[in-house]
Amino acid sequence: MELFDVIIIGAGAAGMMAAIEAGRRGRRVLLIDHAAKPGEKIRISGGGRCNFTNIHAGAKNFISQNPHFCKSALKRFTAADFIARVDKRGVAWHEKALGQLFCDDSSRSIIEMLTDDCRAADVEMRLSTSVETVEKTEDGFTLATSGGAVACASLVIATGGKSIPKMGATDFAYRIARQFGLDIVEPRPALVPLTFTDGVLEETAPLSGVSTEACVSCNGMAFREALLFTHRGLSGPSILQISSYWREGDELSIDLAPETNVFAALKAARQENGKQAPQTVLAQLLPKRLADWIAQRAGAGPRLGDYSDAKLKTLAGAVTDWRVKPAGSEGWRTAEVTLGGVDTGALSSKTMEVKSVPGLYVIGEAVDVTGWLGGYNFQWAWSSGWAAGQAA
Repeated sequence: MELFDVIIIGAGAAGMMAAIEAGRRGRRVLLIDHAAKPGEKIRISGGGRCNFTNIHAGAKNFISQNPHFCKSALKRFTAADFIARVDKRGVAWHEKALGQLFCDDSSRSIIEMLTDDCRAADVEMRLSTSVETVEKTEDGFTLATSGGAVACASLVIATGGKSIPKMGATDFAYRIARQFGLDIVEPRPALVPLTFTDGVLEETAPLSGVSTEACVSCNGMAFREALLFTHRGLSGPSILQISSYWREGDELSIDLAPETNVFAALKAARQENGKQAPQTVLAQLLPKRLADWIAQRAGAGPRLGDYSDAKLKTLAGAVTDWRVKPAGSEGWRTAEVTLGGVDTGALSSKTMEVKSVPGLYVIGEAVDVTGWLGGYNFQWAWSSGWAAGQAA
C-alpha cells in the first residue's frame, strides 16, 4: 500500500490550492480526481475567461448558517494574495463591473498556473481515478481507489457540491461527511435561473430574449444587475444572485427601471404631449418589447392625456414594482454553485479540519459557505484550500 502524508480528493480550485500549499511545506501529497482533466469548473467559468476572484471579497458576500465562519480564511489568504500569484505568473487580467476580475485570455492560464505549481511542489496527481471507500485507521486513513489502495495521515475532501452534474459533480463530499457523523445543511442549487408556471410563461412569452437592467428583491436582499427573460422564466446576473435567497413560494419584487422616477417621466410627457401613447414614453426608459408588454398588461389607453395622476402612478408601479412568483429553478443542471453543504459547526474556521475527526479536512464548495456571483466562490476555494494546506 502506498503511503502519503496528505491525500486530497478533488482536483478543482480548492483541491489544487490545498495540494500546492501542503506540498510546499514538504509534505508528500497525492491529488486524486475521477475526471480526466483538473480544474474543469475553472475552465468553463466566466465564459472561458475565469472570473478568478473579486477585489471586494469579504464575509458580507457569502451565505452560510454561520456567517462568521469564512472570515478567518478570507482574511489570511485574500484576493490580493491570489492576484499577486496571477501577476507573478504573468497572467494578464482585467476588472469588470463590481470588482470582478477576469483573465484577458483563456481560463486555461489559471489551470496551467495551478498545475505547474503542483508539479513544482512535488504533488502527485492521479486523474481518471475514483475513490471507492474511505476508512479511518489509527494512523490516519486508507482509501480504496480504482488505481489501488493508498493511505495517508491527513485527508482533504475537495470534491465540491452537486452543481453541474455534466461536469462530474457528485454528492461524494456529503457521503463522506455522513460516514463520519457530520451534519449537512441541505444542499440547494444556487446562482441558478428561475422558472415560471405555464400560465406566467404564456404571459411573458413575447419577452423571451429581452435583457434590461433591473433591481430584484426578495427576503430582504436586493441586487441591481442585468435581467434576462427566457423561454423558461428569468435569468441574468440579478436573478442568479437573488436565487440564493429565494425559496419556493416566495415572491420577487422587480424594479425594471432602477433609479428612474417613472411617474415623473410619465407626468412630464403627459404635459408635453398628451396625445402620445404611454408605451411610447416607456420605450424611452425600457426595451420596446418590454414597454409594450407593460402597457398592454396594465391596460393602458391610447393617450397619456386621458390619464389622471393616480393612473400614472399605477402604470409607473407596473414598471418599478413588478411582483412575480417563480415556480422553481432550473436546478443542478445549470446552477453555478451549491448552497449548503457540510455544516461549518463541525469544522475549525482556521484550518478547515473536522473537530471530531483529527486529520480530516473539508474545503471549498463542499462546505456550507456560498459566495455571490462574481468571483467570490473562487476566492473561497483559494482561501479555504490555502488554510487546509497550511495544516494538513
